Amino acid sequence: MSSVLETVQLSERKKVEKPIYGLVVRGVTKHFHRTKRTKNKLRFYQKIRHLFKREKEVIRAVNDISLEVNIGEIYGILGANGSGKSTLIRLISTLLLPDAGSIQVFGDDVVTHSLKVRRVMNRVSVEASFFKRLSSAENLIYAARLYGIPAAEAERKARQILERLGFDPDRMDEEMEQLSRGMQQKVAIARALLTTPMLLLLDEPTTGLDPKSKRDVQAFIEEIRQERNAVIVLTTHDMVEAERLCDKIAIIDNGRFIAEGTVEELIASTPSESEVPATLEDVFITLTGKRIEEDE
Repeated sequence: MSSVLETVQLSERKKVEKPIYGLVVRGVTKHFHRTKRTKNKLRFYQKIRHLFKREKEVIRAVNDISLEVNIGEIYGILGANGSGKSTLIRLISTLLLPDAGSIQVFGDDVVTHSLKVRRVMNRVSVEASFFKRLSSAENLIYAARLYGIPAAEAERKARQILERLGFDPDRMDEEMEQLSRGMQQKVAIARALLTTPMLLLLDEPTTGLDPKSKRDVQAFIEEIRQERNAVIVLTTHDMVEAERLCDKIAIIDNGRFIAEGTVEELIASTPSESEVPATLEDVFITLTGKRIEEDE
């Protein structure tokens, strides 16, 4: 009898210790088709023929990618421009449909339960768009009203978030087109956080920000994780940012994950060629053969 009881207790303990995944991606693939490019200089008749008989090529933007992110974790994705980072974020955020594989957010499939998934997530993109002739306050209140948040509450929350991001509250009534690129990005981050998302997708959120603004945003991301126990996926070009924020990092190249682990694990798996210890940037260059800012 005691052995049976011990078995049950061990089973229950294993259930408790099993991590709870907020985001699960399994074998996701997304391909695009585009007109095949040629580097050769074409004669006039060849251009005409090429115009009417366009060859298509397949672009494997995301190719059989899997990942798991625990509740309360920040998962970083490092990759050069064109490596597939943003496409993966769009797939998770339901903006694109996968050709194969599955994505679950807190147990709900992003394809079959897309509306439910959208209620618990939000996304910050490097190319965030706004109504440029409206002020930041008006843009934020408009976005909040789409989620059913009253205007007065939205304005109060917007001011709190922007102030924590180092945004001058006196400039909230200025038109967006009068604000700098960095200030507009802070408004984009505030817009995503107004809805209190449990899954936050940050696609290069600090691109274009000055060093102080970067630190403000990074500190706020850490606060969000601690306060809400949120699931955060971060794509970035900034190695220091990745080391500071991410619990686990994946390196993506040509649509595939070629390495995954903690910063320490990634560095340990890539021996330094000199006596100087390897850095995360060394790991990236060794594995991809390119610098982080290079295009494919």
